[in-house]
Amino acid sequence: MKAMIVCAAMGIAAALVCTSASAFYRLESAVTLKSAEPDWDYVTLDAARGLLFIGRRGEGAVVFDVKTRKVVRTIAKSEEAGGVVLVPEFDRGYTANEDGTTTVFQVSTLKTIGRVKFGENSDFGFYDPVSKQIAFTMGDSSAVAFVDAKTGKVLDTMKVDSKKLDGTAPDGEGNLLMALRDKNLVVKIDVAQRKVAAQWPTTGCEQPTGLAYDKEHKRIFVGCRGTKPVLAVMDAQSGQVITTLDIGRGNDGVVYDATTHRLYTSNGVDANLVIYEQLDPNTYKLVEATTTRPYARTMALDPKNKKVYLVTAEGTADPAKKINKGVASFYPNRYFPDTFTVLTYAPH
Repeated sequence: MKAMIVCAAMGIAAALVCTSASAFYRLESAVTLKSAEPDWDYVTLDAARGLLFIGRRGEGAVVFDVKTRKVVRTIAKSEEAGGVVLVPEFDRGYTANEDGTTTVFQVSTLKTIGRVKFGENSDFGFYDPVSKQIAFTMGDSSAVAFVDAKTGKVLDTMKVDSKKLDGTAPDGEGNLLMALRDKNLVVKIDVAQRKVAAQWPTTGCEQPTGLAYDKEHKRIFVGCRGTKPVLAVMDAQSGQVITTLDIGRGNDGVVYDATTHRLYTSNGVDANLVIYEQLDPNTYKLVEATTTRPYARTMALDPKNKKVYLVTAEGTADPAKKINKGVASFYPNRYFPDTFTVLTYAPH
C-alpha cells in the first residue's frame, strides 16, 4: 500500500514506471485443442498477423490465431512437422519435418507450394538473413542441410560432429551459432564456407539446448539442461563463459528481447518461465520466475505486447515404453488425447 501511495504522489509518468516494474507474468488464457495423439516441438510467432505456428509432428504444422484463440489452418502436406521457419521477405514459410523434408508454403495465404527432400531426418530449421539460407539440423545424420530461402532449392549439406544439434541463432555476420548438446559445445558455422569456424566449451553448462544471441553486445545465451540447470552467458568473440544464471530443469526455449534487454527461458520439467534483465553485457539480475505448466518447454515472445506463448499437454511416463531419463526420471512418453493446450502469459 505504501508503495502505491508513493507512486501516485510522483505523477502519471512515474506511476506508469512503478506499475510496469511491479508487473509479473500471469496466465491470460489456456486453450485446449482437439487432438487424438498430442505431440509437439517448436512454436513460431508471426507477430504481424497474430498467428502462432505450432509443430505438431503427427498432425503437421498447425496455425493458431492468438487473437481469436482458434486454429485457422493446418498446413497441407506438413505431416511430421516439428517446427516452422518464417521468411516474410520472400513470403515463404518452411516446416522442418522429421523425415528430412520441408513443406514450403506461402506465408500470406498459408497455401502449400510443395514438399522438398533435403535429408533423411530433421530436428528444426534456422534462417540466416545474410546468406538468405535456411539451415536444417539433422541430428541423426550429424549434418546440416542448407536451403535457399527464396527458391526452396537444396544447396548443400555439411557434417557436424554431434548427434544433438540444438538451439541455433544467426550472428548477423554470415555465421550460425549452434549448441551441441551431447558435446557441451557451442560452434560457430561459417555458412558461406560450410565449415565450423570456431568451437567453445560451455564451461559450467551441461547439455546446452536453447540458444539466443545479443548482436549489440556480442553475447551468446545458452540454456543448459544438466544436473545444475543454468543459463550460460558467453562472449561471442572469445567463447568465454562470463557467468551462469540459475533457471529451471528441462529448458528448451531461450529468447532475448533486445528492446527491453531481457532474457526469457521456458523450462518444462520445473514448469517455470524464468526472466533475467541485462544490466550490462556481463551483469544480469533476476526479474521473475513464474509458474507455468509441466512440460511447457518451447515458447515464442511477441516483441510488441510482450506476451509469451507456450504449449503443453497432459501425459504420463508409461513403464511399458522407453522413458527419456536424460530429461527427467519420469518424463512423459505418452500424452493423452484432447489435452494439447496453448498457453498465453501476459504481464499484469
